[in-house]
Amino acid sequence: MSSMKVDTILVETLIGIFTIDKGKIKILMMRKKTDPYKGYWILPGKFLNIDETLEDNITDVVCDKLGLPSMYIEQCYTFSNLNRHMDNRVLATSFIGLIDNITLVLKKQELSDIELEWFDIYSIPKTGYDHDKIIFKLIEYLKKRIINSNILKILFPSDFTLPELQKIYEQILNVQIDRRNFRKKLVNLGYVIDTGDVNEGYMGRPAKLYRFNEEAKERNLF
Repeated sequence: MSSMKVDTILVETLIGIFTIDKGKIKILMMRKKTDPYKGYWILPGKFLNIDETLEDNITDVVCDKLGLPSMYIEQCYTFSNLNRHMDNRVLATSFIGLIDNITLVLKKQELSDIELEWFDIYSIPKTGYDHDKIIFKLIEYLKKRIINSNILKILFPSDFTLPELQKIYEQILNVQIDRRNFRKKLVNLGYVIDTGDVNEGYMGRPAKLYRFNEEAKERNLF
């Protein structure tokens, strides 16, 4: 049990923002410029003000602090370990954010005062505080969500090939998926729709292009 004297309890928000970049699922992190953990990578976040909600707070983080456009955001877990911070009692509420790479490139603001970098979810750098554990939990949360929902449509706003989609499922779930069963399941469940077009630039023979069915009901995919 910690002997730290606590006069107040602080609340912070932390967000794991995911996108697809060159066929890889990546998470956004920022480099800490001050001690403790100077030079380490952390999740973007902000302490909660007394006059704002968690939702308003995390929106400010995304739009104002990070210079990113509005995106899909979902609240995940609260972390309350007594020793999360060295000098204060700090609770953290975590969120996931999803943004497609096209929107990201077109609407992102370049900021000079913070250092941001996208990392492959299985190549996370050295992190400060307990952010490595929080990132692990956020990835686990994302795994659960994509198994029984079509949440990945947020990351694929335009047409895609099934091999491209399968690759992302395999990365997030960290499993190998049978190509024929994958195609059969998504088509039979009505999750995806054949657009009638093909990707001429795809390696090998042209691959059919699909898009997510906006009317598909959420159900277990695997």
